[in-house]
Amino acid sequence: MFTSRNSTTEMSKEKTTATTLIGAGTVLKGNISSSGDLRIDGTLVGNISSTAKIVIGSSGVVEGDLNGDSADVVGKVSGNIRVKELLHLRDDCVVNGNIYAGKLQVEPSATFNGQCQMGANVVDMLNTNELATSVG
Repeated sequence: MFTSRNSTTEMSKEKTTATTLIGAGTVLKGNISSSGDLRIDGTLVGNISSTAKIVIGSSGVVEGDLNGDSADVVGKVSGNIRVKELLHLRDDCVVNGNIYAGKLQVEPSATFNGQCQMGANVVDMLNTNELATSVG
């Protein structure tokens, strides 16, 4: 009449996601690859690749490229940004580099120096071209 469910089995099937935080005052040199959300409040000299959301906080500085599903930039980025979905340039952010995004939202106080290409297929085309050039 009653069926019992094993709670440990149910929990192991759930997808767990963690947020990685690089705190203010931290300087990191190297590339980051993550499947979870990522927040940078310190300084990163290197590239970021994530299959989730990337947040560059107000004290965050990134000297390298960003690749992710979505991103919010409040700090500074010197490098190209590739976002499949929404890229939000907030407050007094400074971006020096090219942007490739599905959608772009820019607040009036944000600074952006570079070229921008938008649309759902822009990022997919770039990824396909990068794979072709790296293989061949």
